Amino acid sequence: MHVAQISFFMDPARRSPEQLLDSWHSLVDIAASVTTTGARVSVVQASAVEGRLSRAGAEFHFIAPGAEGVPLSRSARFVQLLHALDADVFHVHGLGFASDVARLAKLEPRTPILLQDHADRVPRFWRRASWRSGNAVARGVAFCARAQAEPFVQAGLLAPHTEIFEIPESTSTFRPGDQAEARVTTGVSGAPAVLWVGHLDENKDPLTVLDGVALATREWPGLQLWCCFGIAPLMDAVRAKIAADDRLRGRVHLLGRVPHERVETLMRAADLFVLGSHREGSSFSTIEALATGLTPVVTDIPSLRALTGEGRVGELWPCDDSNALSKALCAVAARPTHELRARSLAHFEAELSPSALGARFLAAYSKLASRTVPGAAFA
Repeated sequence: MHVAQISFFMDPARRSPEQLLDSWHSLVDIAASVTTTGARVSVVQASAVEGRLSRAGAEFHFIAPGAEGVPLSRSARFVQLLHALDADVFHVHGLGFASDVARLAKLEPRTPILLQDHADRVPRFWRRASWRSGNAVARGVAFCARAQAEPFVQAGLLAPHTEIFEIPESTSTFRPGDQAEARVTTGVSGAPAVLWVGHLDENKDPLTVLDGVALATREWPGLQLWCCFGIAPLMDAVRAKIAADDRLRGRVHLLGRVPHERVETLMRAADLFVLGSHREGSSFSTIEALATGLTPVVTDIPSLRALTGEGRVGELWPCDDSNALSKALCAVAARPTHELRARSLAHFEAELSPSALGARFLAAYSKLASRTVPGAAFA
């Protein structure tokens, strides 16, 4: 089977193909996962700089749309490449490119289209008609958790014939390593050492996490929290909370933005992974944590339930509930570390590894390719 994975999203920073692949790990990881099945994968990416690269067994084609404002799907180079690839399935990243997807279906009407959600939101009312026309030509849509499809179904944005697949958003190439060595390398300490990887913003909710950590110190006075983050609109509030609480001062370490490879080493050094998200399309950091054997203590939201096997690995806690977080941290910290790591690694290999993800996508592609779907779109 030959799969064309297509991304109509244009990088605002207008980086080169090499820079894009170094920065957008999931673009490579998703393609590479499918190549583990023996399928051929061609990735077509909108880009300010044209080029062609090979990575992880997949071919990456970077196509410039042409004139300013012209969508990629109407580029002569895109149309030429599409015909040359002669793919069996189109896998389109994102749900917000309705006109491009409709154009894609007109160019190759016999080729099934799978859309993949990447934390997309239901659009404003006045944009829904165009979304319906684009989504109507897709035979399937993949969400990290099936529950994430419900807002789109309720808004009438998915056609009756559209198959919904529950597939993790990506995988990870992170690997476990020696914890003692990683602690020496990173300087991480704590009993337990808890790691946060996420923005300091309202959605990730670091303030609730700090409250939960403070409460957990009653049972675990050696607990240390290590925080990696990118954007930080709540930085002032986070610092003020730490400064005002004796249980947090000297215990919370704000590392800021760190290189991606450094995150892997930090995860090897830590004992637990914590996240306070109210909403996640998926969670790359949770997937990466599981890949290193780190145990997640994360919020009970659809995508994180799916990634943890409905909480079979680690602990889930309700959003905004610092008491529940404290109890979850204490419960997990009391379990034998080697058992926790073994459980996380086994779950990753079975459900989230490149081979596991690739198998899920291949099953979806094969099912869509075998289906006959009514040609009429819905209004």
